Amino acid sequence: MADREFKEKIEVVGAMDHENLVPLRAHYCSGDEKLLVYDFMPMGSLSALLHGNKGAGRSPLDWEVRARIALGAARGLDYLHSQDPLSSHGNVKSSNILLTNSHDARVSDFGLAQLVGSSSTTPNRVTGYRAPEVTDPSRVSQKADVYSFGVVLLELLTGKAPSNSVMNEEGMDLARWVHSVEREDWRRVVFDSELMSLERVDSVEGEMEEMLQLGIESTEQHPDKRPAMVEVVRRIQELRQPGSELVD
Repeated sequence: MADREFKEKIEVVGAMDHENLVPLRAHYCSGDEKLLVYDFMPMGSLSALLHGNKGAGRSPLDWEVRARIALGAARGLDYLHSQDPLSSHGNVKSSNILLTNSHDARVSDFGLAQLVGSSSTTPNRVTGYRAPEVTDPSRVSQKADVYSFGVVLLELLTGKAPSNSVMNEEGMDLARWVHSVEREDWRRVVFDSELMSLERVDSVEGEMEEMLQLGIESTEQHPDKRPAMVEVVRRIQELRQPGSELVD
């Protein structure tokens, strides 16, 4: 990509301004060398928070925090989608959802898939986030973003990483596995055991079930069956209890 084209695309990314996006502060471009500078996020990524430090002394991530992260990330993606009918993130995954000290979500790497993607790149389905219809990483639709975000919701609820969630049969990814489990077995089979071990989890189990249902709908195989991101945000807000700090 020529320097001029790169700078034009980066200026569009830099103009994105929302409380649930990691702001791009500066960029440098010279030949093959390209550098982007973002704000530092002290709590790291959602992926690291969910799957790192599995040893003794680990503090389980409670439902309030998980739901706050889900809503914040959804709002960030909805903002990106609202900028243009063709605007998309292109690489939604838990490692691209960064966190502040108070566990507020900040979506990162938005717009970069179009800068580094290539039509000759073979889609890496192993990661488990990519929508089944995506064949070119540089051309990702808004409904494909919804699919990827749906996988993040399933990840939040199951505690399982999509990249290594081979269950029941060889090669079954996280979305397919959750779709295969009957609703009456969700509590026993699907929900993260760390989450279920916490006190007061019974009082929010209804919210968890509604969030899981949203994750299932967002990871439907056919794009037209998935909700739009604005609908995802609305439903996450509505499933929260009245007076919750997550509701505006």
